[in-house]
Amino acid sequence: MPGSEWGTSTEQRFNVNLSILFTELPLLERPAAAAAAGFTAVELWWPWVDSPTPERSELDALKKAIEDAGVQLTGLNFYAGQLPGPDRGALSIPGAESERFRANIDVAADFARSLGCKALNALYGNRVEGVEAAEQDALALENLVLAARAADRIGAILLIETLNQPESPLYPLVSAPAGVAVVDRVNEATGLGNARFLMDLYHLSMNGEDLPSVIERYAAKTGHVQIADNPGRGAPGTGTLPLEDLLGRLRKAGYEGWVGLEYKPGDRPSAAAFDWLPAEARAAR
Repeated sequence: MPGSEWGTSTEQRFNVNLSILFTELPLLERPAAAAAAGFTAVELWWPWVDSPTPERSELDALKKAIEDAGVQLTGLNFYAGQLPGPDRGALSIPGAESERFRANIDVAADFARSLGCKALNALYGNRVEGVEAAEQDALALENLVLAARAADRIGAILLIETLNQPESPLYPLVSAPAGVAVVDRVNEATGLGNARFLMDLYHLSMNGEDLPSVIERYAAKTGHVQIADNPGRGAPGTGTLPLEDLLGRLRKAGYEGWVGLEYKPGDRPSAAAFDWLPAEARAAR
C-alpha cells in the first residue's frame, strides 16, 4: 500500500502465525523465516495435530528453533484436533477428544511458560450430532475452567475465539456476543478474570458483523486480535476490509495487544506476502 502508515504507531505490534504463513517450510524452519522477513514475534496453532502430548524431544526442538531465531512466541493454541482440517477444537466434544484436550492443558501451558508466551487460545469445538448442546456447553465450561487455571499458573491469559459460520457451520461461537458470553462465563466460574476475547476481524467480517460496533463494545474484553482481508483470507489490501482503519479504532478504544497476521500468502512464497507492511514496522517495539 504505497503511502500507507501501517504500523507506524508505536502501539502497533504485529506477530506472524506460523501455522498459516511459511507453511511451505518445515515447522522448525519457520521461526527463522519469520525473523528473516523482519518479524520478532510469532504465534502457533497446536503444531502436533495428532498428538496432544508429543515427545519431549519434539517440544525441545521447536523451543530451540524459536529461541535460535530470536523471535518471541506470543500465542499458542491448545490441542484442537485436526486443524487445519475438519475440526475446530476439542474441548466441548465428549469422550476421547475432551480427554485429549485435558491431557494437553499442562503440556501446552508448560511449553508456553518455557518461552515466555502469555496467551493460550482454546478453540471451542464443533457441535456433535446426537449430543445435546447443553451437554457440550457444560463440558466446555469445565474444560475452559481447567485451561484458565493452567494459564493463570504461568501468568497467561486464556483466549476464546469466534469463527465464521460459512467456513465453520458446526461451530457454535459465530458472533462476537457469543464468544464474549463464554469469556464472561469462564471468568465468573474461576474468579481469575484472565479469560479474554480473541477478536479475529476476518471471521467477524465473514459473519457480516458491524466491525466498528464490535470494537467499541468489546475492545476492553479483547486479549488478542487477528487479521486477514476479506474476501479470500489474504494479506491486507487483497480484499475490501478497511483493516488499517479498524486497527486504528482498536488503538483508540484502548487495545494495546498483539495483532496476529493469520492470512494465506496466496500463490507466492510467504516471504513475499508482507509488502503491505513497511520493513521498519515489522519488528515489535
